[in-house]
Amino acid sequence: MYNTNYHRAESTDDAIAKLGASDDGKFVSGGQTLIPTMKQRLAAPSDLIDLCHIEAMKGITIDGNQITIGAATCHADVATSKELAAVCPAICDLASHIGDPHVRNMGTIGGSIANNDPAADYPSAMMALNAQIMTNKRTIDTDDFFTGMFDTALEEDEIITAVTFPAPAKAAYSKFPNPASRYAMAGVFVAKLKNGMARVGVTGAGSDGVFRHEGMEEALTSDWSADAIADASVDEGDMLSDLHGDAAYRANLVKVMAKRAVEKAG
Repeated sequence: MYNTNYHRAESTDDAIAKLGASDDGKFVSGGQTLIPTMKQRLAAPSDLIDLCHIEAMKGITIDGNQITIGAATCHADVATSKELAAVCPAICDLASHIGDPHVRNMGTIGGSIANNDPAADYPSAMMALNAQIMTNKRTIDTDDFFTGMFDTALEEDEIITAVTFPAPAKAAYSKFPNPASRYAMAGVFVAKLKNGMARVGVTGAGSDGVFRHEGMEEALTSDWSADAIADASVDEGDMLSDLHGDAAYRANLVKVMAKRAVEKAG
């Protein structure tokens, strides 16, 4: 690993200042992707600005129907929150199956969303739950936030501070994990919002990263059942194809995981 300078930010303003003073600094929030990448010598930032100790970016708040999760909240805290489980157990379930205990205790929801790995779990939940991504500068609708594989609408000096979304009427997440990495080869988060609209977020399978499946959304809005999406079409041309599974395999997985998620949601 190359030499780097470590900085612990006390606030978002402090983090921005430290980034501006560095030659080629990077924000780190949990480091479950960036640190391994540095160890492989695929990244060599001059400075690491740690966001995990900014208290204002931690914690889970439930105000009536609205849920807000601080960006520096680790997966383990999301998975074990009794208050969150009472209003949106699906996201607790999702968090409980990310990686292993070490990853869940170090990785953060903000870091996962900002990295936008095409096989990460949280982006599909943000899509399905119609979340808003809050930063130190603005609030971004989730449909505008994820712009492609490992790409988001974030500017270079912009920091995710929290995510917020309304508690759904029903929701569930089902994924087929790679047995080694536990990343999703196909993961589907389904949500029936309290206005009756259904949203479906798909991760792990798309060639351009996380996406919504509008056909399944229309079917589930009309009829919330696994049978309603039995004939849904998943375009193989939009799927990833690699040594773990070709496009046809992943297209089928998306349908299978979607059915399981709807059944799981009840």
